[in-house]
Amino acid sequence: MINVGLDIMGGDFAPKASLDGVAQSLPLLGNDVMLTLFGHEPTITRYFEQHNLPTNQVTIVGTTQVVEMGESPTKAIMKKPESSISVGMKYLGESKIDAYISAGNTGAVLVASMYLVKVIEGVIRPAISSLLPRMNGSYGILLDVGANPDSKPDVLYQFGVLGSLYAKHVLNIPNPKVGLLNIGEEKEKGNLATQAAYDIFENSSRINFTGNVEGYDIFSDKVDVIACDGFVGNVVLKSSEALFRTMKEFVQDEEMQKRLDYQYYGGTPILGVRKPVLIGHGVSSPLAFQSMIQQAIEMVKSDLIEKVKTTFEP
Repeated sequence: MINVGLDIMGGDFAPKASLDGVAQSLPLLGNDVMLTLFGHEPTITRYFEQHNLPTNQVTIVGTTQVVEMGESPTKAIMKKPESSISVGMKYLGESKIDAYISAGNTGAVLVASMYLVKVIEGVIRPAISSLLPRMNGSYGILLDVGANPDSKPDVLYQFGVLGSLYAKHVLNIPNPKVGLLNIGEEKEKGNLATQAAYDIFENSSRINFTGNVEGYDIFSDKVDVIACDGFVGNVVLKSSEALFRTMKEFVQDEEMQKRLDYQYYGGTPILGVRKPVLIGHGVSSPLAFQSMIQQAIEMVKSDLIEKVKTTFEP
């Protein structure tokens, strides 16, 4: 049985968007999946009653506090132990659930995952990753997209390894090609961190490193995994979202729109912690929550975390 935990109170449109996402997901769940919902119990119970939803695959865990979007992540986790994020992460750390999803305060989710779920031994810094829709209809992965604005060369290399494992075991790419995001393809290009990281990537037998990639390679199939620091990755991610909103006005191809729309792949996994954690966009729609639930199920089924542990732990 797979048990996926969901933060009902997280997101700009919570709790309605998250509960609507649950309602859309329930008919699609296999008999081997349960959902554990963390949030204001009367609100959740009332929603299920009003919409006449089945509860045989749902457990409700009542929480009394909410981490707001603008709060300091560390202070919020310390001062709000009864929040939906803190309680949900505690359940995950104690293996009462198999995965956890939140569209709430990204920093708080990251801090809680590191302190309540713990980082896999050998991983220097967990990374927030993002799926990249590619023009051929497949997906690649970009990391980090915000957790580590300043990343040393060895951390950048670990992003490449984490992304390669995700691409292989979740995206089912047999021998993922890994690239280092840079301002030129030549080995000598870039800042001091990327230049030093190139040597580590190049001399590693753990990954299929193909060299530097540039900005115009992001949506191509030149590589399957793109490693970069969180500052650059976050700019790329948000620029891509802005580009999609602009393109949507002019591109009428529905399939193309789906490949570029974040709602269809949901959220971004935190790679490097000891359990599957997914962070959703603050403006996540019901469809985005539905997609995140499916992505969490696939992460559990792929046994990705054990693969990462085997790779990194002594």
